[in-house]
Amino acid sequence: MRMWWFITTLVITSFFSNFPVYAYDNNPLQNICVAAVNSTVFVNGKTCKDPKFATANDFFASGLNVSGIAAPGSGAAAKFLDVSMIPGLNTLGISIGRIDLEPQRLVPFHTHPRATELITVLKGTLYVGFLVPDPENFLKSRLFSKILNPGDVFVFPIGLIHFQYNVGLKQATFLAAFNSQNPGFVFIPNSIFASNPPIQDDVLAQGFQLSKTQITELQKKFS
Repeated sequence: MRMWWFITTLVITSFFSNFPVYAYDNNPLQNICVAAVNSTVFVNGKTCKDPKFATANDFFASGLNVSGIAAPGSGAAAKFLDVSMIPGLNTLGISIGRIDLEPQRLVPFHTHPRATELITVLKGTLYVGFLVPDPENFLKSRLFSKILNPGDVFVFPIGLIHFQYNVGLKQATFLAAFNSQNPGFVFIPNSIFASNPPIQDDVLAQGFQLSKTQITELQKKFS
């Protein structure tokens, strides 16, 4: 009997020890942890202000009914409500944004290092996709792509390179939800060709199999 209980306990313990963890931000250890916006203390996240000073406005924001700030020359406007805009999101592991994209314009190849992204198309037609490394050949990748219309939903797994392209003739609008209070944005072309200080031409030329003249042109475009 003792051996039976030992085996049962071992199986249960092993199950919970290997149970998948779904939260990428820190799990909250209290009911609310409203970010202390002006704190100079650096932690993994943001420090909390005294809960007795929290108000409903710490959990509120408005404006997703209109376009956000347009990036010059990009044909895109974005508005993101993360912990910097809604202090009450601190430790809750969620944020949201709105993106408006002109016809035939692209949200460049990018990643979110701390979040999975789920988009919902409100209007327009989008061609979207993400890249997954090929397990049989690490020099190649597999593309998961889809044409989306209003009401459609698509998920970009955490950390993977992805894009959104407006293939329609009218402006496209979509909402983007993240399972992080601060998902982060890494735009691949800008990160590579507009770094400060710049990456040496020899490295970029070999890395992309291009001439140094072509590398210089790319640096001008993305800087």
